[in-house]
Amino acid sequence: MRDRTCRRRDERVVWHERWRSQRIGFHRDAPLPLLTSHWHSLGLPPDSRVCVPLCGKSLDMVWLAEQSHRVLGIELSDLAITQFFDERGLAPRIHTSAAGTHYIAGPWELLAGDAFAVPAALLADCAGVYDRAALIALPASMRATYAATTWSRLPAHCRGLLVTLEYPQHEKAGPPFSVGESEVQARFVGTQWSVALLERRDILAHEPSFQAEGVSALSTAVYRLDRAG
Repeated sequence: MRDRTCRRRDERVVWHERWRSQRIGFHRDAPLPLLTSHWHSLGLPPDSRVCVPLCGKSLDMVWLAEQSHRVLGIELSDLAITQFFDERGLAPRIHTSAAGTHYIAGPWELLAGDAFAVPAALLADCAGVYDRAALIALPASMRATYAATTWSRLPAHCRGLLVTLEYPQHEKAGPPFSVGESEVQARFVGTQWSVALLERRDILAHEPSFQAEGVSALSTAVYRLDRAG
């Protein structure tokens, strides 16, 4: 348990430092195509609340709001959150709770806090969840904890999209880490989630940084996850 706590603390330090130094190559300047292609297949009604763990300042949250959703983002870095609102020209209302610091403006509530420790009560009205960069940002031991905490606290009938990367892990040190279909099934099936692969795309030709590191194959996959009642 002590080793696990130390690893989580080390990962937090690294994450904060990446935001302070603006080493955020994972941030995209447009919504993810897999999101825009597959989100509506979930059939969530307008005004549904959508949880986005480890959200950074992702423009995917802007796109989700444009679909008439309310967004609950969870992020370790206060800097990422303040940049998100600054770039929208918004001055959020701020308050603290046991979960962390809440920044709220328009359709967005972004929580600066630990995604592993977010209480079920805060997630209780989330009809949807979108994970593009959380699971693949974590080493294997922390991925297990993440699935057993954050995802297990989402309410019954919640529906979501999970986006992963697949590549030969020995060819590159994560993050982002390679997470194959067998691991997705192992993490979520049996914890009241059903998993369906929606699409897998070969993206190596579009990722020069992976090519530069000698990665020989790279795909991205998107899954639909449905929580039982």
